[in-house]
Amino acid sequence: MPHPSSDLRLGVLGFGLRGSIARLAHRPGEGSRVVALADHLPAVRAEAAAAFPGARISEDHRKVLDDPEVEAVLVLTPDHTHADLGCAALRAGRPVFVEKPLDITVERCDELLRTARETGTRLYVGHNMRHMPVIRLMREVIARGEIGRVRSVWVRHFVGYGGDWYFKDWHAERRYTGGLLLQKAAHDLDVLHWLAGGYARQVQALGDLMVYGDNPHRRAPGEPKRDDWNTADAESADEDHWPPHTQRGLNPVIDVEDVSLVNLRLDNGVLAAYQQCHFTPDYWRNYTVIGDAGRLENFGDGPGAVVKVWNARRSAYRAEPDAAYRVPDADGDHGGADPLLVDEFLRFAREGGPTDTSPVAARMAVAAGVRATESLRDGGMPRAVPDLDPELVAYFERGQSL
Repeated sequence: MPHPSSDLRLGVLGFGLRGSIARLAHRPGEGSRVVALADHLPAVRAEAAAAFPGARISEDHRKVLDDPEVEAVLVLTPDHTHADLGCAALRAGRPVFVEKPLDITVERCDELLRTARETGTRLYVGHNMRHMPVIRLMREVIARGEIGRVRSVWVRHFVGYGGDWYFKDWHAERRYTGGLLLQKAAHDLDVLHWLAGGYARQVQALGDLMVYGDNPHRRAPGEPKRDDWNTADAESADEDHWPPHTQRGLNPVIDVEDVSLVNLRLDNGVLAAYQQCHFTPDYWRNYTVIGDAGRLENFGDGPGAVVKVWNARRSAYRAEPDAAYRVPDADGDHGGADPLLVDEFLRFAREGGPTDTSPVAARMAVAAGVRATESLRDGGMPRAVPDLDPELVAYFERGQSL
């Protein structure tokens, strides 16, 4: 490992939508820098060359993993590649950041965790929502006992930009994501587990492809995404991509659901529910956590939002809570979570030690999402969520120490 005063030299695999993580980690002279990067798209490689002057840019991930200067690796590629690339980096002896979800099958996630244990190389998972101020605030309220013991958690995820972000590229295809109940919900399932203090043991789900499946405006196979694929790139309000049927340039193949509902029973008895919709006009997450002495609910999920608590008395509907806590301001994407996530990984890659993210929890979120997707596609039949090898659980709970 480098001397504490020198830059940690990073290799990056993939520079697509989560390339922002690599940009945050590139801090020449301040502790870390990107020295090598691989991506299969020429235009993306050109963008990377401009973002990281002097870095060695390639289309072959092996050139990054074999680069003797690389000391840690960021895996920011599509979901179905995470385990293969993560295992290769671990076997090369490089601490590795794997973007969430760990992968798209339980078996591949378990292989990744086993490889980390067998090699003794540090594995970190990019579950950035554990650093979101709104989530940490809710955790604090629960830990203070303001709602008593958690008994039920309800999560609603309104994915207002679903048509832009998840139905115009590889996210729309099962072979790359498994489904959005895994790819997108891995965040919320992990947070749900974290707030409730347990892992899902049984899941049951329903869902459908209700809106985007009927939209005929698809790109031809092999045709790249349009420059205005996202509303943020539109030049006028007329190109706002709303309502959903006005979307253009959708992925040639769309076989993932755009709405889903999941019921969960956790190992500590908590009952939970998760709902996801990709054609709402608003984009935010709403958590309701009910204890045996009150409940909390967030209104908004970014800086300035409010977490409200009702716990003093019974009543009919009342908008005013017994306590209200403002979500603190923070700079950076995902409510300020991404810079904190990168800070934690860089410290962990250098020094080890405890982290707020957890490979075990990341695996359990995938397992719940995978089994819920199976239930959804089997008429809502319940599914048991498989346990993780107790030896792997113990290894990661010890802080990845044999």
